[in-house]
Amino acid sequence: MSEQPVHAPYDALLLLSFGGPEGPEDVVPFLENVTRGRGIPRERLEEVGQHYFLFGGVSPINAQNRELLDALRKDFSEHGLDLPVHWGNRNWAPYLTDTLREMVAEGRRRILVLATSAYASYSGCRQYRENLADALATLEAEGLPLPRVDKIRHYFNHPGFIGPMVDNALAALAELPEEVRAGAHLAFTTHSIPTASADTSGPVDEHGEGGAYVTQHLDVARQIAGAVREATGTEHPWRLVYQSRSGAPHIPWLEPDICDHLEDLHGAGAPAAVMVPIGFVSDHMEVRYDLDTEAAAKAEELGLPVSRAGTVGADPRFAAGVRELVLERAAVERGSAVERRALGLLGPSHDLCPVGCCPGRAPRPAAAGADSPYQRQQGAL
Repeated sequence: MSEQPVHAPYDALLLLSFGGPEGPEDVVPFLENVTRGRGIPRERLEEVGQHYFLFGGVSPINAQNRELLDALRKDFSEHGLDLPVHWGNRNWAPYLTDTLREMVAEGRRRILVLATSAYASYSGCRQYRENLADALATLEAEGLPLPRVDKIRHYFNHPGFIGPMVDNALAALAELPEEVRAGAHLAFTTHSIPTASADTSGPVDEHGEGGAYVTQHLDVARQIAGAVREATGTEHPWRLVYQSRSGAPHIPWLEPDICDHLEDLHGAGAPAAVMVPIGFVSDHMEVRYDLDTEAAAKAEELGLPVSRAGTVGADPRFAAGVRELVLERAAVERGSAVERRALGLLGPSHDLCPVGCCPGRAPRPAAAGADSPYQRQQGAL
């Protein structure tokens, strides 16, 4: 009997991401996919699409995902991990359902999913799980074999995620003029979400003001701020702030917005600021536009020196961290003892999203969780 591979029982990794347009003609159809069912008029979508047209109608996210795919495949190969890596998106080609169909045709039956979102929330976790359930339902309706699909735990506090962010924050700090560097404030940015969604993020026992979403971001911010202090010998004031709000004005969302925060810093006499986008895995549109374009313009208007830290992107340490998380989950599934690395105060996150975790506006089936009908049907396939 041959020895099991170290990645058993998994036979493939799926990189699951948001997707983005690849040209001007894709912009409005892409936004229609993103907002389907919300009744948003086409004129409003065309208005939002102007952000993409500033960049030639091309979102940087797809190119960045290709770079991450290359980094993962390179790392896996160099470490003898013979695990194929596929890619599927929620809102643009390559679409998730098409990718899963191809994987099933190749004989993949136990798939581990890496979502390009590191934190707990409806839009950052549960919605991806709902999309997986939708794709599995389509395969089932087509009479295809259903793979067992699991999701890698939240990796916001894994060293492979935090390490690159620390170095990126230090590099951005070094870009500031020397005379303002020591007094610079750190603005840790993430996507704003409705406060109601934030309050119900994470498992039920973590629901409350801000929920797991805010708690996890604060823990990461503390880790990075502490590492910056150790590296520079300087205590830089910091705050968690938000960006990319897209909801109706009457619905409360997490605040303060990054641009409002920059105004407050300037008014308080802060000499400079470093924007550290801890809420994002790559420098996609919400980083390139909301920070590099909009927030940078606000800082220039104020006369406030700012710099922006890079995201983890395809950093080899992040790819290595993903490999570690794959092997960790595989060992757990085999019933083997494993070290689960995590920095900060919160410890490693759950492997299986519990019932009641990150609920949406209306109940919908979701895969890769304790409440998944597919989980119950397939058992330990």
